[in-house]
Amino acid sequence: MKAVVTGGAGFIGSHLCDHLVARGHRVTVLDDLSTGSAANLSRVEGSPGFRFVRGDVLDRELVDALVAEADTVFHLAAAVGVYNIVDNPLRSLRINLHGTENVVEAAVAHRVPYMIASTSEVYGKNDADGLKEGDDRIYGSATRSRWSYAAAKGLDELIAYVHGTESGVPCVIARFFNVVGPRQTGRYGMVVPRFVDQAMAGEPITVYGTGTQRRCFGSVFDVVPGLLRLMETPEAYNQAVNLGGHEEISIKGLADRVVELTGSASPITYIDYEEAYGEGYEDMQRRYPDTSLAGRLVGYRPERDLNDIIRSIVEHRSTAPPVPAPA
Repeated sequence: MKAVVTGGAGFIGSHLCDHLVARGHRVTVLDDLSTGSAANLSRVEGSPGFRFVRGDVLDRELVDALVAEADTVFHLAAAVGVYNIVDNPLRSLRINLHGTENVVEAAVAHRVPYMIASTSEVYGKNDADGLKEGDDRIYGSATRSRWSYAAAKGLDELIAYVHGTESGVPCVIARFFNVVGPRQTGRYGMVVPRFVDQAMAGEPITVYGTGTQRRCFGSVFDVVPGLLRLMETPEAYNQAVNLGGHEEISIKGLADRVVELTGSASPITYIDYEEAYGEGYEDMQRRYPDTSLAGRLVGYRPERDLNDIIRSIVEHRSTAPPVPAPA
């Protein structure tokens, strides 16, 4: 199979490339390296059929040319991370909306099955016990940049779904719930690698808000194989499917767990949301996925618990060279 992976130098994208290459597929990565890193692709660089193209998903002609050669497309390129979205809302909207439009239209034009990466952010402030794919979305003010990412990814899903249903080209929408693992950076606000980095450096671990907000973290090593199985399963086509973990914990509890597993003496400190992200920032108190649809479709069952996830990041941080800041 010839696969195109947009955002393939990013955290999830690079693990997906590892998985595809290990299965003997030919892979072309399109990435502008704005948040990804070429170092993430070191395991597959030089593999037969692997190609890296430095470019932008906003380049419509480039996207079309690459997709025209493919048998399948995995679209993971996006503006990601709370800091990035809040600091650069207009560029983030352009990447997440027009980039997805370019990829989907190219896939439909060339009849290439495609996967669109979405996020649990689309549920907004809905803190239901076990969010299902059809549950309501609850957002704050439309003028707050905090919700621009959620709104854009919701529209991405709609673009993918409408094109898929009208054209008959197979499409899968994968909603990631706090996927974590090696290569993820805390630079843009991702909480687990940020806590691990602070603990390993002996710095104070900074919890935003009260620390009572609850999250459920999933391992990239569970999610990526599930993603591949969804693309191989016709029953999954033209559906949004939750992918994540099952172990729920408060952010304060996460900080305690990181301190315990790293053996760190780092103190835990608290910072107001407004100090961290600016005036008017809103967060959700809980985000817990119902992954039963993925279970029914492809037998998805998370195998790695939070301790496994944290240890995998610590091990990676202990052995990997520092990743340079994006140019």
